[in-house]
Amino acid sequence: MPGTLGTLRETFPQERRVALVPRQCEPLKKAGLEVIVEQSAGVTAGFPDEMYVARGARIGSREDVFREADIIAQVRCLGANPEAGRSDLPLLRPGQILIGFAEPLTALKEDSDLAAAGVSLLALELIPRITRAQSMDALSSMATIAGYRAVLMGAIQLPKMFPLLMTAAGTLTPAKVFVLGVGVAGLQAIATARRLGAVVCAYDVRPAVKEQVESVGAKFVMLDVDAKSSEDKGGYAKTMDEDFYRRQRELLTEVLREQDVVITTAAVPGRKSPILITAEMVSAMPSGSVIVDIAAERGGNCELTRPGETVVQDEVTILGPVNLPSMIPHHASQMLSANIAAVARLLMRDGHITLNLEDEIIRESLVTHQGKVVHPRVAELLGTSQLTGEVKQ
Repeated sequence: MPGTLGTLRETFPQERRVALVPRQCEPLKKAGLEVIVEQSAGVTAGFPDEMYVARGARIGSREDVFREADIIAQVRCLGANPEAGRSDLPLLRPGQILIGFAEPLTALKEDSDLAAAGVSLLALELIPRITRAQSMDALSSMATIAGYRAVLMGAIQLPKMFPLLMTAAGTLTPAKVFVLGVGVAGLQAIATARRLGAVVCAYDVRPAVKEQVESVGAKFVMLDVDAKSSEDKGGYAKTMDEDFYRRQRELLTEVLREQDVVITTAAVPGRKSPILITAEMVSAMPSGSVIVDIAAERGGNCELTRPGETVVQDEVTILGPVNLPSMIPHHASQMLSANIAAVARLLMRDGHITLNLEDEIIRESLVTHQGKVVHPRVAELLGTSQLTGEVKQ
């Protein structure tokens, strides 16, 4: 008998994405998985139930999905939806596999709860950055959406137009956009701002990204700071010491004086975002300029950022958007679904669901299994937190 993959309607406030779109149902069925979808799960992303049925999926209640599914695909598993997601805990059964975003390095109580429920959690945040896992890299997919959307938000807020325009009323000079942090989100922000006609420059603590910045038509800003050890083995920026950030802020202040829009994207997995722009630096920016802080969900790169809010200080507007991918739910769901379906297909062997712990992708993204927290880094964090009394049972 084939296994079953189920997808649920998301319960996190304002979450409009869905973990599985209709086009992925047929490839999953070919891999040996039946698909059951909770009623109306995809509606807010533009995928009504009849589209799923046309691709061979069944529609059921939330209880049906939990009862029948061997694999459950969610945008936000319990760790990324700690309040509303808690009502699903009694519906889980031992041996079920969860695939989705889970905040595994910070949601330690939720990690423990899922382990106690006997489920196997595959956290998308922990998918290793290796060639074979590129099709499963959900963080990069969502960062692409976030970088694009952030520039649009900045363009709307800015009291100027982005492109150079020659008009009968005279020449309009192009807006200047500065992207701070050049990962996937930063590169997409650069490309989007360039398409809108802005003059773009960018900076990252990792000098190795200079070539990538220039390849999408922006100027790389060189700062006189020692950044030799700024990148970890996964390609992410590492947390640096305070002396490094102080020197960086001094040099960035001069760059910010010239900018109309600043997009900040610097994030370190499992950590609070580093403060790269202080209130004093904001005061040096031109009147009417805009900061869009993509890192707002983890505290933000600007000292004045308030997650989910708009702040105006010294005639500068600071936007702290949260859950940017959910603002473009159709394509965000399409990309995320492809990543999740790739993970699900990896679990299939000869028509059966198998958690092959010798596979690097499965091993490194598996957080809980057989009643235990099995991911070494999460287990270490959980042990430390329990010793200090930070995890409330």
